[in-house]
Amino acid sequence: MIKGECIHQQILKELAKGGHGNKILIADGNYPIMTNTNENAEKIYLGFAPNLPLVTDVLKSILTVINIEKFEVMEPIEGKTLEIFTEFNKILKDKSFATYSRQQFYELANEEDVTLVINTGDTRTYSNIMLTTGVIS
Repeated sequence: MIKGECIHQQILKELAKGGHGNKILIADGNYPIMTNTNENAEKIYLGFAPNLPLVTDVLKSILTVINIEKFEVMEPIEGKTLEIFTEFNKILKDKSFATYSRQQFYELANEEDVTLVINTGDTRTYSNIMLTTGVIS
């Protein structure tokens, strides 16, 4: 019996296949996952309608299943802190994080250790988060 809040079979399967250091991208509905992610990563399309589901909904669900070591986000061109970053920090509490320019983030998303990419319906700009899987605490 699954104890976590994530019940999506394909996501659970991919999380189980991963290990320490694997990366998971949870992308907003605007992120070009077909052209700016590792071509070998499993791609799951959850975007049902505008803002269904939100990146933060998927993030909270995944955190009930695996441990996260750190996270990375795409920095806005203007360099200002967005509300979504505050939400990420609140959800992930004491995890370290890094910010990258759009192009740097795309390069990061194309790396071999990105094994799972989840597309959401989130319409908030810069609502993309890259998670690095941690060890069991």
